[in-house]
Amino acid sequence: MPASDRGPRRISLATARRAAIRAQGLDGGWGLPAGKEGAARCVERLGYVQIDTISVVERAHHHTLWSRQPDYDPDMLHELQGSDRRVFEYWCHGASYLPIDDYRYYLPRMRAYTDSERVREWLNANGKLAEHVVDRIRREGPLTSADFSAPEGRKRGSWWDWKPAKQALETLFSTGELMVAERKNFQRVYDLTERVLPASVRTAMPSSEELADFAVQRAVSSHGIVSAGQSGWGRLVDGAAILGALEDFVRSGEIIPVRVVGLDVQPQYAWTEALEAALKTRRRLREVRILSPFDSLVIDRRRLRALFEFDCKLECYFPAPKRRYGYFCLPLLWGDRFVGRIDPKADRKRKALLLRSVLFEPEFSHYDVLLPRLAAALRSFAAFNGCEEVVVQTARPAALRSRLQKLLG
Repeated sequence: MPASDRGPRRISLATARRAAIRAQGLDGGWGLPAGKEGAARCVERLGYVQIDTISVVERAHHHTLWSRQPDYDPDMLHELQGSDRRVFEYWCHGASYLPIDDYRYYLPRMRAYTDSERVREWLNANGKLAEHVVDRIRREGPLTSADFSAPEGRKRGSWWDWKPAKQALETLFSTGELMVAERKNFQRVYDLTERVLPASVRTAMPSSEELADFAVQRAVSSHGIVSAGQSGWGRLVDGAAILGALEDFVRSGEIIPVRVVGLDVQPQYAWTEALEAALKTRRRLREVRILSPFDSLVIDRRRLRALFEFDCKLECYFPAPKRRYGYFCLPLLWGDRFVGRIDPKADRKRKALLLRSVLFEPEFSHYDVLLPRLAAALRSFAAFNGCEEVVVQTARPAALRSRLQKLLG
């Protein structure tokens, strides 16, 4: 197992948390340039930004970038995909925006999808449909699923009962024959890969060793600290190749093996730059970060519980009586701890950010210091959502509702 000559370095859980926050760019240490270039570099450093459809507040992919770049605007991401070709869409941790320079490392996923029994059977049964879809796009240019009509007599079923052309578009996207050229009103616009992918992008299939190096570098540099099994590539990367890549990065000094006091899974592997920054910066971060539940820091729920002792459940798909926290709760990060969550809704007609609930963790008590900083963060988040006021509807503890509302004005 990879290790330095002295064995894994022993660090505290608080240090591990700070390393994770540093690697995720949530401590303000990235120094991103303003504007669209900053958004591009943010995607490149994170490795992926997950896309989600829920829009009770600004969608998750925009929220994730705004959390790290205060001057971020959603038009930036649209341009980075649709005209600049700095990012592309594919499957990572769900549907995601990815750096275009990483394209070749997703070819094994496309091949695995193409070779799967389910897809082979579908393509065999629907070959003419797939050819028709590709031919129309080749002749007419980029198209959305709305540009294809359902067969006569077919009624639209439930949400996931896509019409045949929609399934063809999604299948051809997943196999890599089509790419998403841009999004219009959040709808995917599909085009031939050869017309979307810049000629400068490498398309050689990576070797097992190259893919392992990429997976390890991406996982550790973007998350700060991970275990050997948290590369995120599962069966596509051989376990022995992962361990070999870890050995190489440890020898080069880019990764340090560590033992984190309080974690069950050992050893962990820390990105050296993030760990050194965490060891130098022991002061509490002043700002409160309002994060999306799809943010890269929190999306791995098991890792979140282990490292931050915080449970982030997405309850929007639960019936209302079964929700413990709310419809679409956003975690509140302060310092190296998650201290609570809010359940917001942007009332865009009223231009008001409604906080259906503000909930703090049971053990938290530093309200005098936190509340003014939370109010500042909420005002910024409201502006990002096009809202001019913030309304606190409920809070726990209940006495905090009026205190926070007064600070919000």
